[in-house]
Amino acid sequence: MKIDQTNINEAHKPYIIAELSANHGGDLSRAKESITKAAEVGVSAIKIQTYTPDTMTLDSLQDDFIVKDGLWAGRSLYELYTEAYTPYEWHEELFNHAKNCGVTIFSTPFDETAVDLLESLNTPAYKIASFEIVDLPLVKYIASKNKPILMSTGMASQTEIEEAVTSVRANGDCELLLFHCISSYPAVTEDSNLRNLNWLREKFGVEVGLSDHTTNNIAALTAIGMGAVAVEKHFKLDTNDCGPDSSFSLSVEELQSLVIECNEAWTAKGSFGFKRAHSEAQNMVFRRSLYFVNSLKKGQSISRNDIRRIRPGYGLPPKYFDSILGREVTKDVHPGEAVTLKNVSKM
Repeated sequence: MKIDQTNINEAHKPYIIAELSANHGGDLSRAKESITKAAEVGVSAIKIQTYTPDTMTLDSLQDDFIVKDGLWAGRSLYELYTEAYTPYEWHEELFNHAKNCGVTIFSTPFDETAVDLLESLNTPAYKIASFEIVDLPLVKYIASKNKPILMSTGMASQTEIEEAVTSVRANGDCELLLFHCISSYPAVTEDSNLRNLNWLREKFGVEVGLSDHTTNNIAALTAIGMGAVAVEKHFKLDTNDCGPDSSFSLSVEELQSLVIECNEAWTAKGSFGFKRAHSEAQNMVFRRSLYFVNSLKKGQSISRNDIRRIRPGYGLPPKYFDSILGREVTKDVHPGEAVTLKNVSKM
């Protein structure tokens, strides 16, 4: 996959997506400052969310529309989305600001009008949220735009994921990346179930990532080690922010740590093969090798008591111990002298 000329695969550093979500606090200048800070700490992309309260739900206080438990218990959906949404009239300015900061920006659309707005801004990609993976008409509409799609799979059954992937592939010519996700806010590390990354990759033949709602970097770093090529995390401008998503969002400093640590985790994977690391070379001399422990005159035979397998490693490897026994020394040797091809008869 490639977004804005950036390759997203295991051969390249992890693609780190900073999700702004509701952490702009209803303030455009704060949203722009957040983008600036995220760009400065080296994220690959900024992601926002494109909806209005009316495109998400009804303005109703009926029981069905009240959050029953969790972080937002007791609030109506309409109230929650009114506080959290990013106004449509901000989008062009946010896209332009991100471009000026040198960082990619794209969004999660929650209905067709949002897709149309993002198309008018020439979005380079789309993210499909876990909650919308079952909205197949929306999935198909997004796919029809033939842009790269990143799709989260939180809460989805295998059948639902298969239906969404089939819908993407049948309705557009799109590169697809699937995000494993635990749709809990915040999520706990022990629920991460990162082995699902392997299933998603093998089942659908796609690159995989992690949309991470935990409050630490353990799951993200483990996912990178398991082959994830992208990580998405919510972030906030200030540690003391108290918006709808703040409790599971990283501070700017924590976001910077995520970028650094994910890159280090990717580097640590290396490539397959048992080649010696450059940093190991100087320690080769501390491996065991063969040394004389008795003095011998030229022509004498070497007995078991005359040599030992010890450190350092300037002599012949220990595997030649038995082969050396009974051979003659070709010169006078002394204790502490390495056994080499120059001081023993031909093997």
